[in-house]
Amino acid sequence: MSQSQTIYAAYAQKIDAVLMALEAEGELPANTPRHNVTVEPPRDPSHGDLATNAAMVLAKQAKTNPRELAGKIVDRLEADPAIASAEIAGPGFINLRLDRAAWLDEISAIAAQGDDYGRSDVGAGKRVNVEYVSANPTGPMHMGHCRGAVVGDALASLLEYAGHTVTREYYINDAGGQVDVLARSAHLRYREALGEDVGEIPEGLYPGDYLIPVGKYLASELGDRFKDEPEEEWLAIFRAEAVEQMMELIKADLALLGIHHDLFSSEAALHAAGKPDEAEAWMRQHDLVFDGMLEAPKGKAPEDWEPVELPLFRSTKFGDDQDRPIRKSDGSWTYFGADLAYHMQKAESADELIDIWGADHAGTVKRIKAAVAALSEGEGRSIPFDVKLVQMVQLMRGGEPVKMSKRSGTFVTLADVVREVGKDVVRFTMLTRKPEAQMEFDFAKVVEASKENPVFYVQYAHARICSTLRKGADEGFGPSPDRLDLLGDEELELVKLAAQFPRQVEAAAQAREPHRIAFYLHDLASAFHTYWNLGNDEVQKRFIVAQDAELTGARLFLGLQLGQVIRNGLRVLGVEAVESM
Repeated sequence: MSQSQTIYAAYAQKIDAVLMALEAEGELPANTPRHNVTVEPPRDPSHGDLATNAAMVLAKQAKTNPRELAGKIVDRLEADPAIASAEIAGPGFINLRLDRAAWLDEISAIAAQGDDYGRSDVGAGKRVNVEYVSANPTGPMHMGHCRGAVVGDALASLLEYAGHTVTREYYINDAGGQVDVLARSAHLRYREALGEDVGEIPEGLYPGDYLIPVGKYLASELGDRFKDEPEEEWLAIFRAEAVEQMMELIKADLALLGIHHDLFSSEAALHAAGKPDEAEAWMRQHDLVFDGMLEAPKGKAPEDWEPVELPLFRSTKFGDDQDRPIRKSDGSWTYFGADLAYHMQKAESADELIDIWGADHAGTVKRIKAAVAALSEGEGRSIPFDVKLVQMVQLMRGGEPVKMSKRSGTFVTLADVVREVGKDVVRFTMLTRKPEAQMEFDFAKVVEASKENPVFYVQYAHARICSTLRKGADEGFGPSPDRLDLLGDEELELVKLAAQFPRQVEAAAQAREPHRIAFYLHDLASAFHTYWNLGNDEVQKRFIVAQDAELTGARLFLGLQLGQVIRNGLRVLGVEAVESM
């Protein structure tokens, strides 16, 4: 096995070579598709080190039963000195046990590849657009935005690590009524900055203090020119200025979390460029939009519903519940009409689209998926599209929910939370559950130094390894690959778990699920801590055994590579590995 190749890839190649040999001998038909053949750890570790389904998925094409084909595969695999045993299990699965040397070589492979261990080319440069955050530009980031921001950013990073070409995009919703409210709220703060007593913020405007600096900035830039002017004189100017100021605030908040987008796309600019008109023309050309009557909403009696002819997108053709209007009765665009044009724009420079949305947008998923499916059909190319729904986070302090009020402008900002507990704690915590599952974020628990806290547990494993390497150096011991053969079965179990990292990366990337990496790191950290604790009762099980320099060197070398894998995994998640705690 070459040092640039991980163990699962190497054994997948060995099995592939056996299957090619069977083809050459006529035991398998020529050019038999083998893309469904997998090599992975068996569900029960007692069954061996690796398992393959090769005989199960190819038996039909070989016109034989799986166990018979498995026997032919096993005969050839057993000739490989790196394979200690190959056994047929159940209906035709094949379990392999590897020679110890194969696992010891994997420790050296981790050392050779370093920061690139686990990196994959499975994405083959495929262009993926990940759109995430896309919060309204009406205020600072709050914790409601945080989980989707982290999931999107970690997914983008994971896809890059697995060989995709990724664009991180933020869609600025700067064309709706909310930005007019922002402009009016900013104008009020502008008048306040000029010395006017504005009193209590009127109902319907944004009350937050974050607009006070915006008002001061506008007063310094514009003087009192628009203080008493009618709204039509200043609304567009204040809207543009306030949105720009809010986006600077949002970018600064996201930077605290280590999030930086490649592209910020403006809804207002989309309209100004005539993209919705272009989209409608294209859809009509492909018979995907027609002028028709909108059905009465569910629960509304026909006599209470005045039918009106509107341009409707044929979304029922692509699995939606009803055809959707792209314009309102006054001729202006519906939100869906603009969104359809926006996704067409994104698809111009991407092979795949992924949107990260809050779970409160679940009702609009079907129609936008229908729109991208229509685009795929019209363009004659497959454009995979996925919408990841992310549940809200319940903030807790001392076991009690944190109270927030939009009306008074009192909400917990992202910046407040990051400053209190740190970027890495926030990021890792957001990935400790599947995004569609409910989550509590307890300020006390996320910084607790206990094994119940996954953030601490993983970071502590890396810090312990670094501390051990420092202690070894102080005592005159360093990591050495010279006598890895001295490592025992407990150490080899750690190697086997570390060796799963590359396939975990590929599986997580293919499933578009970055939380799988967080789960894997917790399993690896847990196994490391369990091994470490053996040394509390038995001196000979410690990493540093003073009277045995060769064994100490081998164990320190193993520790160094476990630290490398943890570090690589954390880097994918955008989390820094700490060297001391």
